[in-house]
Amino acid sequence: MKKNVFYILSIILLSGTSCTDVLDQKAVDSFNEEVVFSDINIAKAYLGSCYRRMGGSGDDGVLGMHRDMLGSMTEHTYAPFRPGSYVFVKGTQRADNLGFFTANIGGEWLYWKNLYANIQNLNTLIAKVDDTPVATTTQEVLRTQIKGEAYFIRAFTYTELLQLHGGVILNDKPFELNQDFLSIKRSSIADTKDFILADIAHAIEFLPETVEQGRASRAAAAALKSRLLNFCASTLPNGGYEPDNELVSFPAGSRKALLEAARDAAKEVIDGKYGTFALVGNTSEPALPLTETQILEYADNYFNIFNQHGAWNSETIWGIQYAQTDSKINNANRWNGPNGYHNSGNSQPSEQSVREFEMADGSKFVWDAANSGNDTLRTAKTAQLAANPVLNPYNGREPRFYGTILFHGAPWQERPADAKAFDPYNKIQTGHFYNLDGTVKQFGVDSRNSDIEDWNGTWTGYYLKKFMDPAVVGQYYRNTNHWVEIRYAEILLNYAEALIELGGNDNIQEGLRHLNLVRNRAGLPGRVTTDQTEARAFVRHERNIEFFGEGHHFWDIRRWQTASKLMFSFYGMKIKEFVNGDMEWKLDYNNKVDDRLWGGDHYYWLPIPQEEINKAPQLQQNPGY
Repeated sequence: MKKNVFYILSIILLSGTSCTDVLDQKAVDSFNEEVVFSDINIAKAYLGSCYRRMGGSGDDGVLGMHRDMLGSMTEHTYAPFRPGSYVFVKGTQRADNLGFFTANIGGEWLYWKNLYANIQNLNTLIAKVDDTPVATTTQEVLRTQIKGEAYFIRAFTYTELLQLHGGVILNDKPFELNQDFLSIKRSSIADTKDFILADIAHAIEFLPETVEQGRASRAAAAALKSRLLNFCASTLPNGGYEPDNELVSFPAGSRKALLEAARDAAKEVIDGKYGTFALVGNTSEPALPLTETQILEYADNYFNIFNQHGAWNSETIWGIQYAQTDSKINNANRWNGPNGYHNSGNSQPSEQSVREFEMADGSKFVWDAANSGNDTLRTAKTAQLAANPVLNPYNGREPRFYGTILFHGAPWQERPADAKAFDPYNKIQTGHFYNLDGTVKQFGVDSRNSDIEDWNGTWTGYYLKKFMDPAVVGQYYRNTNHWVEIRYAEILLNYAEALIELGGNDNIQEGLRHLNLVRNRAGLPGRVTTDQTEARAFVRHERNIEFFGEGHHFWDIRRWQTASKLMFSFYGMKIKEFVNGDMEWKLDYNNKVDDRLWGGDHYYWLPIPQEEINKAPQLQQNPGY
């Protein structure tokens, strides 16, 4: 038997290793197969390397926080430093140009080659771990858990591949060096889905219900099943594009059964079959109108879901932990924070997305409410603002707006020493301050004309508050707040969506009941309708806002086939604040931030990378490429 060499990204020779370090792995040594599976602790460290490689990413670490995030592959945000790599929204996506989904750019995501390299490692682990000697019952339990975790990671990895490409190459055994790779073919999307479900079933069988934080549990595997089936039950893989192509479409007539399976998978988690989870905060229908204090309390509750340290909150099913000394990096404040704090200002929310957040009473935000027909300009005198504060478009908005977006006038951290003279009040300044004669008195310290740093100021007029920690000085320190990869709100909305898509009044009402738990927790009134089309719009809007910036939207707008309607160019918000308190907000069509272009409906499926086709020409490419 060939003694293949495995690169262990950390060898931790203590059985009591905390899994707060499960993803904190560094390449320090290499061991052959016999050594790896001769000691349960080395096998555990080998599993740790597989965790670290989840997401197919490069130097920035695994899943979770990245310098460049999936939200900028949608209309949610703009990332100014490498915009050309967001090929999905640029009309430049090709088999030989996948932007962040390829290598050699740094910080790549979900890269085919990296994902399959990890699958090879996992296949080896699953095949060999049972041969690892154990001396105690505790070690025997650990060996079983390691196998369950390997099945979970493999299922997670194949789920990502399915959501990107449809049916892919399925392999559950380690490749041999003399294997004939020219005989390998892609499987259908239906077979790929079944393969993943089998892995999830094994994971649930072998995993415990309670685990150390950062490790997969039975609930994490069950929640992954819900995520997978939610995608598979959507319109895209059910005849939405090339319905007769088994690589990207399930057989005709499959959707009802897939929706029922998606419903049932979510319901198992909701019913507590694998552990008890709950939304963070009060899920009762709020008494309206909310006071300003109540709005901010709801906002803080939502914001703190993503600013947790230490023990998971009740909503977290699975996530990633960070520490100052980890090799995996969370620099959320440094990457996304305002330039007025010497941060990089990446992941800038677009004006179009900011307008999607509702008013505090649950009504739709309307830009031209006070000036019908003008969707670009708002003006308000000081006296008008005093009498009607919501003339300021950032007043009276729903709580999640204040937990997600940093806007002109939003309170934030204490300023660094060199910025205090420009802002003694610690409020975001994306606009400029003007004298009454129209001359500039002071440029906003968080703008692209900032007096302390201008190269990294916002182009859109906004910064992403979500995921940042107000206690971290991003200029000098990393974040240690956790990344929540799977949370209970996702399961509730998966369940609601499956029921609404199944149709019928009973299903619609049950779906809305679970959707409204998420809304009520956010301080918003519940939705009411008997119409399926309207209910569908409700659940899609809820996912859009609730999961803003978390990456879900990239998968959602593809599986719903709505991305083609969202490829509008971005323009910046220009704000003038006068010395007498008068205000002006203008969507500046002379300030085009980013050109967006839809390349065609074949974009809904990513192509197989050309480098893989070159190595294995028998692999069938996705349609349209």
